[in-house]
Amino acid sequence: MIAAARTPPRLSTLIILTAVSILTLNMFLPSLANMAADFGVDYALMNLSVAGYLGVTAVLQLVMGPLSDRYGRRPILLGGLVLFTLASVGCWLAQDIWVFLGFRLLQASVISAAALSRAAVRDMVPAQEAAAMLGQIGMVMAIAPMLGPSFGGFLDQWFGWRASFAVFTLLGVGMMVLAWVDMGETNSTPSETFAAQFRSYPELIRSRRFWGYSLCLAFSVGAFYAFITGAALVAGEVFGLTPAQVGIGIGSITGGFAFGNFLSGRLAKTRSLTVMMLAGRVVACGGLLVGIVLVMADVVSPISYFGCVVFVGLGNGLTLPAASAGAMSVRPQLAGSASGLSGALMVAGGALLTMLTGAVLSPENGVELLLWIMLASAGGGLLAALYVRRIDLREGTTH
Repeated sequence: MIAAARTPPRLSTLIILTAVSILTLNMFLPSLANMAADFGVDYALMNLSVAGYLGVTAVLQLVMGPLSDRYGRRPILLGGLVLFTLASVGCWLAQDIWVFLGFRLLQASVISAAALSRAAVRDMVPAQEAAAMLGQIGMVMAIAPMLGPSFGGFLDQWFGWRASFAVFTLLGVGMMVLAWVDMGETNSTPSETFAAQFRSYPELIRSRRFWGYSLCLAFSVGAFYAFITGAALVAGEVFGLTPAQVGIGIGSITGGFAFGNFLSGRLAKTRSLTVMMLAGRVVACGGLLVGIVLVMADVVSPISYFGCVVFVGLGNGLTLPAASAGAMSVRPQLAGSASGLSGALMVAGGALLTMLTGAVLSPENGVELLLWIMLASAGGGLLAALYVRRIDLREGTTH
């Protein structure tokens, strides 16, 4: 029998776990229409496999984080991966839409790979070094969404939509083996009982720093969700781009995000968390302001428009690793709970911005209004970062 890991995981292991957890959201998206036809249902019902999945991931992060603080990162991660693998088999073989959707919601348990990888990083290293490691992991968060749909589309074209879920099954088995052999326990001070743990929660919930970091995360990611919701409308209806060109336009923000995370990996060890957060927010807001000025000056083209949006991705790449490390550093003994709660806030904020953007945009107002919505969200992140900076100046840093 393969020996269980007893040492902290390698960075490459955490990167792989994070990458696969992201692929499960979007790899099968090109197959949605074929899946709806195969099950004989409306596309709107089929889309619950995305919206419902996101909702469950938000709830699970609230549960898995505290469980990992009590019982350790390793058992909760392995349990989540086992459930994900079994659910992937269920999706692969499902012949009824409701059976499929039930197993699809269970697939959300793979969020343990991303949420607990973040917590493990904070267990292993100090806050600023954690921000640098999270920056390296974050590069995958940009690359995986770009490659996943292309791979899923290829699988559907050659083997049918069920092939994606067969691949998810194999990836689940692979992640279980990887976590078993290279994911030793990193939580060296688990809570003795849930009662003791719950007595510590008010310290986290009452922390102004925690909410500053978490709101900075939520608003920063919200600008990204607003963009991917409205970009297809602007690119297709207003600029008249082809589907392939639309994909390139949407990819612009993820390209900027990858480069921003690369910079975080280089700079975070020598710069404070608040400096990194503020730098990212200024870059994002500055790019959007330039875009709005150009639109108001009637300088509107796909290159100028999406070129400005690149800075949102770049800014997020600088901000998110620092803000995430900061949220988990407020109470290090509750790093799992902090990761879960801040992650749930990110998903909830993204869902709200998605609904708002979809409700108010039209071909007539989309070009300028989308930038204003993104600027409002990015600006909210800037205010949250400034709030954390103010606390640091008054009370000193905690990391």
